[in-house]
Amino acid sequence: MKKLWLIFAQTATVGLAVWFVITLVAPQWLPRAVTDVVTVRQSPATASAPAVAPSSYHDAAHRAMPAVVNIYTAKDVKTKSHPLLNDPFFKRFFDDRFGGDDSQRASSLGSGVIVSDRGYIITNNHVVESADEIEVALADGRTAEATIIGSDLDTDLAVIKIDLDALPTLSFADVKRMQVGDVVLAIGNPFGVGQTVTMGIVSALGRSQLGINTFENFIQTDAAINPGNSGGALVDASGSLVGINTAIYSRSGGSLGIGFAIPATTVRQVMDEIIKTGSVTRGWLGIEAQDVTPELAASFKLADAHGALIAGVVRTGPADAAGMRPGDILLSIAGNPVKDSSDMLNQIAGLKPDTEVPIGIYRAGKPQSVMVKIGKRPRLSGR
Repeated sequence: MKKLWLIFAQTATVGLAVWFVITLVAPQWLPRAVTDVVTVRQSPATASAPAVAPSSYHDAAHRAMPAVVNIYTAKDVKTKSHPLLNDPFFKRFFDDRFGGDDSQRASSLGSGVIVSDRGYIITNNHVVESADEIEVALADGRTAEATIIGSDLDTDLAVIKIDLDALPTLSFADVKRMQVGDVVLAIGNPFGVGQTVTMGIVSALGRSQLGINTFENFIQTDAAINPGNSGGALVDASGSLVGINTAIYSRSGGSLGIGFAIPATTVRQVMDEIIKTGSVTRGWLGIEAQDVTPELAASFKLADAHGALIAGVVRTGPADAAGMRPGDILLSIAGNPVKDSSDMLNQIAGLKPDTEVPIGIYRAGKPQSVMVKIGKRPRLSGR
């Protein structure tokens, strides 16, 4: 038994020694373990590669900057003094400026875009709202006083006009072709430092339900937008107008990379109506609606969570006259499907008052259609 164990030990020792020598001298002689083969797809050399971004956007900026203006506004703000300072006894000992109502001059700044060689400028309504004086400074150094042609608080847009010759204008881009990731430039007058261009990309399209305006369909961008940029231009890489910068999401008051612009399609529609009639007329249904959540869809036995749930109906309004009532779910307007309450609001607003359209609703587990005569959206106080 000892002899067999000795032979086994010697054989094992010799085998390990031979394996060690081979691994040092000729490792390729050793057998290799079979492993899984990973196959990856390689793009062919002939495949089209993404377009190379230009090293500079000076051509786009050069085309757009002359049509972007700085807007300076001023208004009188009355402040109430303490009643005792109006007493004749106190006026004998104190200067008159300490008594009565005092008027202070409040000023603000913003931006605008020249859209017509006739002097029409589009800007945000909050830039020129309640202004007693509006001064416009062009990029070429010229200045002029402006008058307000009309405004629309529902979209926060306003049109003002100046009387100058040889005005540069900005062309409108086709926003429908815009995609997330496209390069955009924001041009304006941030913090009053002067005309400034910042660059970013389109971060999102169709942003809504932000609580900024009544009608929202914003372009979101990370191009730096700061106070003073309001009303300025958001242009594409060719220098065409894609939107009007209007708001930022910020906790500090400065840019955090989340800015919102009103798309050029909305700007064009509002601008044309204001120039033509001085105001904007929109369709009105007279309902209060909310989004259909998956939970609501399940409770109403809807296949998909879409449409707008009618939560309230204005008495004697168009919806009330057509027999619509709370609890109905609005599914389509003139054959166009309704995604949510915001989409419903935009579709109704785009209809002409006094026109009759079929509206699809979901009631008591069944789809129905009602004819509604669209009303005129009432102008709220201050609008």
